[in-house]
Amino acid sequence: MKESDTMESLSQILKTDTFLMALFFINIILLIAFIINTIKFSKLNKRYENFIKKVGNGKNIEEDLENYMYKVKKVEEQNAKNAGDIKEIENNMAKCIQKVGIVRYSAFQDTGSDLSFALALLDENNDGIVLNGIYSREMSNIYAKPIEKGTSSYTLSEEETKALEKAVDVK
Repeated sequence: MKESDTMESLSQILKTDTFLMALFFINIILLIAFIINTIKFSKLNKRYENFIKKVGNGKNIEEDLENYMYKVKKVEEQNAKNAGDIKEIENNMAKCIQKVGIVRYSAFQDTGSDLSFALALLDENNDGIVLNGIYSREMSNIYAKPIEKGTSSYTLSEEETKALEKAVDVK
């Protein structure tokens, strides 16, 4: 059988009333199935909405979940901002006075009560200043010496050295 004969016999079958009636019934069956599925979907959707309301104590739990997810997102954004702020504060704190050492002493034998002092004020990197307040009956003087990495380019007195050592040892 030739290909053209096959095409012609297929064309003849497609033109018959029986074939058209079969197509018509198939379309009707598909339409009925579509209507049934639409009705079932509608009922299922109503059952779902009622279930969600029951679970949510009269409220729509889906809306609640969306609200909670929105709030969680906002909290995550705030946490990220807070983490950045904390990091910035930690960086700034490294430059703040964190270590203090003080030694009180009597600079002169004629004065009592250890009214003179050496005070070391250091940051995290042991940078800062040593203050030495010398008290006498006639006057009081305060001297300052810079400190870098726990040492000074100026000569430190015994009391200043002790105050600096106390400050450096602070953990």
